[in-house]
Formats: sequence, C-alpha cells, structure tokens
Amino acid sequence: MDQSSGAIALVGSGEYSVTMQGLETELLHRAISRGKENTFVQIPTASSHEGEARRAHWKSLGQAQADRIGSKCVYLPIHEREDAFNADFVEQIKNAGLIYFSGGDPHRVAEIFNDSPVWAEIVKQWRSGSSLAGCSAGAMAFGGTIMGIRKSHHSSGLGLLADIEVIPHYDKMLGWLPDRVATFIMRSESNSTLLGIDENTAAVHTDIWRKFGSGKIHVLRGTFEFEE
Repeated sequence: MDQSSGAIALVGSGEYSVTMQGLETELLHRAISRGKENTFVQIPTASSHEGEARRAHWKSLGQAQADRIGSKCVYLPIHEREDAFNADFVEQIKNAGLIYFSGGDPHRVAEIFNDSPVWAEIVKQWRSGSSLAGCSAGAMAFGGTIMGIRKSHHSSGLGLLADIEVIPHYDKMLGWLPDRVATFIMRSESNSTLLGIDENTAAVHTDIWRKFGSGKIHVLRGTFEFEE
C-alpha cells in the first residue's frame, strides 16, 4: 500500500460507539497531523434504505461520537445512486479528517458508489492523508469481492483493497450464517486474502497493519501480517 496514503480501518462492528471512540479519535488526529481538517464525515448509505427512523438513529449516534471526540460532524445523506454524483457532497469531503462508512448492506454501498464522483473524491482525499474507515458493510465494500450476506450470491466490491475480502462480526457470523461463511472461505477461484474481523475489533493500516480492539483478526485465506 502507498505509504503516502492516509490510515484505513476495516472494522468488525461498533461504529460511533464509546468502545471504538479511541480508534476513531486516533484516525482523526492522525489525519489532522497531516494537514487535514477536524471533520468527521459520516456516510450512512449501507442502511439508509431501512427508512427515516434508521437514518435518524445513525445520524444521532454519529453526532454524539463527534461531540465526544471534539470534531465537526458532517453527515452526508447519500441514499441513492444519484446522491453519489452530488457536487455539494464532493465539496464537503475535501480535506476531511475522517471519512466513515457505517454498517448495513455492503452490496448497496458498492452499487451506489462505484465509478461516482463522490467515491473518486474520497479515494483522492485518502491518498493525500485523510483517514478512511468502513464498519461491517463498509469494510466489506472496500474489498474486491463481497460475501453474499443479504444476497444469495457474491458481488464485486469497490476494489480499493482489491486483494482483501472481509467477513465482519466474525465471532458472531459463524453462528448466523455458517454455511455461507464456509462456502466463501473455500472459494477455489479466489486468490485474495480473506479476513474475519470480530466485533469491536479493527484491522488498521498506517505504516503497517495493526489490530485494534478486544477481539481477533482471523486470517482465513492467504497471508496477512499484522501487529497485535
């Protein structure tokens, strides 16, 4: 990975929680040290199809976390494909300290953001020092392939980390969808590294990959070196 890029976090669960506040603070402050602004951009796309109540829920959680951290919360209501082409949203992403994709449906994230101006700007800002995080669905969408959780089939991710695939909530997912998890792990056509990331745990890349949180990072396929 290009060492000039900002930090990136693949989070198993717990976005905007007190438990993960330390991680989000660290990601934000790292970007600020590289000249980015004290802004916490929150992208609810993965769950925004669940209705206004869920949108309000995530917006409230994100605002509370930004308040605890002491940053400006920028909530971007990117709910449909056309929103990812909104020039105002592109502007609000510029020089952001932390850009965070919360959980929900990972396939939806990829479908809405793929080849869009908003995604292009997010990648541009990350490559110039902004921190980028994806929790659960967000983490899955950053990879090359998304496991079929809410769909019966696997689908293409955004390809930012093209050689990594993620199963979030791994300590719970084996109980929820054991057959689907096993099938995804055993895919013979994939040469990608597959990570199972437990709840309240993250794989974080700065200069190297490190584990953050109370759970484990499970290397289910391929090789992946990280510090505990």
